[in-house]
Amino acid sequence: MSTATAGGAAVPGPPPPEGQSSPKGRGAAGGRRGRKTTILGAPRWVAGLFLLPALLLLGALVVYPIGYSLWRSFFDASGDGFVGLDNYQEVFSDGAIRTAVKNNLIWVIVAPSVATALGLIFAVLTERVRWGTAFRLVVFMPMAISMLAAGIIFRLVYEQDPERGVANAITVTVHDTFADRPPFPGAHPRPEAGLDESADGSYTVPSAVSADSPQLVPLVGAKRRDVSGAADAAAARPEPGKVTGTVWFDFTRGGGGRHGVLDPGEKALAGVTVQAVRDGEVVASATTRSDGTYTLPGSAAGAQLRLPGDNFDEPYNGVDWLGPSLVTPAIIASYVWMWAGFAMVLIAAGLASVPRELLEAARVDGASEWQVFRRVTVPLLAPVLAVVMVTLMINVLKIFDLVYIIAPGTTQDDANVLALQLFQSSFGTDVNQGVGSAISVFLLVLVVPVMLFNIRRIRRERRR
Repeated sequence: MSTATAGGAAVPGPPPPEGQSSPKGRGAAGGRRGRKTTILGAPRWVAGLFLLPALLLLGALVVYPIGYSLWRSFFDASGDGFVGLDNYQEVFSDGAIRTAVKNNLIWVIVAPSVATALGLIFAVLTERVRWGTAFRLVVFMPMAISMLAAGIIFRLVYEQDPERGVANAITVTVHDTFADRPPFPGAHPRPEAGLDESADGSYTVPSAVSADSPQLVPLVGAKRRDVSGAADAAAARPEPGKVTGTVWFDFTRGGGGRHGVLDPGEKALAGVTVQAVRDGEVVASATTRSDGTYTLPGSAAGAQLRLPGDNFDEPYNGVDWLGPSLVTPAIIASYVWMWAGFAMVLIAAGLASVPRELLEAARVDGASEWQVFRRVTVPLLAPVLAVVMVTLMINVLKIFDLVYIIAPGTTQDDANVLALQLFQSSFGTDVNQGVGSAISVFLLVLVVPVMLFNIRRIRRERRR
């Protein structure tokens, strides 16, 4: 209470007697006494009324399915016979489900770690790049693609045929850059030609060659694209003191040619390695010219003519990305491609809030950039990294779309995960919704610890 002095200034008046309060205060207290209110002053039943639709929806879409799945897991496939814990016993004894559990463990360990690490690297490096925002946009763009579309994209990327699959097109290109491609894969002599085939795929002329008569070697089975642009084959002429001959594609377009005879218009096989072998050792070697002819030195006389198997081996066809051994890592790579942008955006937001003076102080004290990153940046980003890791771990525990779409039928069992096994057990060929419900309960049990960890982390941050 205050009073005004002659000068116009207000001075504090004497405090009210102890135990008394103003009428306004008594009215406010009396109005609130006897009823519970929220922070905003509204009665709690009003807040509950507004929350009721959301609670009903949550109960219908979350609580009821969980309860029904738990109840259904104790019954057989028909849903009429009570089997107790038999379905859970099958979950832990079935080989396909054990494979799914193993693959889920690999997913939980590898996918979030790699995606978070790449997100951290991208977030830190793009701070120093002039076009960092554009780079982040490109990296984040896969998040706009659905899992279904991403699965279709990577199914094509991992195609075995290098002419269709991007991954194998790159692999084959790199391989062929450093290794010679077989000139005529699949080519071979006719059975009546009398050439001996070895275990390594080479063909040997039984009779010894001489310098007087050229040795003709007709072949068939070459692929059309390998001979379509070849020159016409020419008959080799004898050369004094040398062994000559011709290797050609013994096929006349349109028919009418004779087997074992060099007919006009038949194509030469250029680039074929021809060896002269005596007592198992190569004494001379030559390569056929553009017209299919070859010339060996006189030391080859009396030796056997051999065409090594390297001439006819199938070309390198890339990596079997979707084979049993690589299908899970290949699908994880597609997941990282999608979610590394998500991790990068969250980490970049956390990085923007890091005090710059701490980083500058570390640099002034003589710390290198690697030391600043490892000892200052990463510890300060630990809460953000935990958020990203936990979010991705929960996400990969229920991964389904990518595995179902990318993995072909032959290796889908090798790439199996719990969510996919749940679908197959509940709606596949051998329908058993009791086992499917048991898998769903088991998957829920796996998610709960991660969820509890996330809740505890959020509570600790609120206390700060």
